[in-house]
Amino acid sequence: MFQTVLSFDMRAPSFGAPSEELYAAALEMCAFGDEIGIDGVIFPEHHCSEDGYNPVPSLMATAVAARTKKMAIILGAIVLPLHDPVEVAETIAVADTICGGRLWTTLAAGYVEAEFNMFGKSLADRAMLMDEGLEVIVRALKGERFDYQGREVFVRPLPPSGVSQIMVGGGVAPAARRAARNGLGLWVLQPEMMPDSQKIIGIYKDACAKLGNAPGPIMSTHPAVHVARDIDAAWEQVGPHVLHLVQSYASWASDVDTTTSPFYGLDSVEAIRKAGIINVMTPDQAVEFASSMPISLTPLISGLDPKVGWEMLELFAAEVLPRLKR
Repeated sequence: MFQTVLSFDMRAPSFGAPSEELYAAALEMCAFGDEIGIDGVIFPEHHCSEDGYNPVPSLMATAVAARTKKMAIILGAIVLPLHDPVEVAETIAVADTICGGRLWTTLAAGYVEAEFNMFGKSLADRAMLMDEGLEVIVRALKGERFDYQGREVFVRPLPPSGVSQIMVGGGVAPAARRAARNGLGLWVLQPEMMPDSQKIIGIYKDACAKLGNAPGPIMSTHPAVHVARDIDAAWEQVGPHVLHLVQSYASWASDVDTTTSPFYGLDSVEAIRKAGIINVMTPDQAVEFASSMPISLTPLISGLDPKVGWEMLELFAAEVLPRLKR
């Protein structure tokens, strides 16, 4: 659906650039990306992370909306069970209004126990909280006035895109069925890293058919791309940042028996290079890569020096993107 996207989680580990520098750079990069024709930007959500992972992506989304005119702005994903669903509905409504209908939202169940503890929620309740929260959000954003837990719910303004750009995220069958049941789209994990993703998409389409619903948008994450002329030299620059990202995600999904995380067990830069989660490639390789799957650029990955990020982004703009737009 989107051939080229930027992605910013705003991690700022102690060995990298500080948060204030990264946030300013991300806004400038989004404005630049919009000008050159990048299709979208993704802002994920996590909490209580020592490296400052962005806990409120909707704020970044609206800041970017003020700096851009065309690119899709994607919240991917809001951890729904942590939040009051009425507040989430209002956030989506106002953010999409500010974005002029360019907001796409993914709602996911979450998996980090520390986050649930911080919000006074139980990880064991996440399925129930997802089911309850999705129903509230869909009803509210369709304009209904209704009772929820003894309180009247009425949300205005309504988002320009309605619920057509809301997806349920996850790499398991219940997420697919939940999306179908609520008439929403589906966001799955990387097909390249998670072979079950195609199976999950099939479950979603089958569930939609049984309910008589047309499937909504189906989107997925994809391996990140970093464009450089000298691949080995680039790995020297980005390697520590990539390793930090992978090890951080792996520590959150530490139950090897149940995790669907593609990051688990990757404990060195060399292992990460072989796994293909982050792809450092030349401009020519990036063009070839884009012929088979979308490109996700992470120019500030885990506190990467913005100067390095700008070099990569400008090289992509000069030698890759024009060939993709032909």
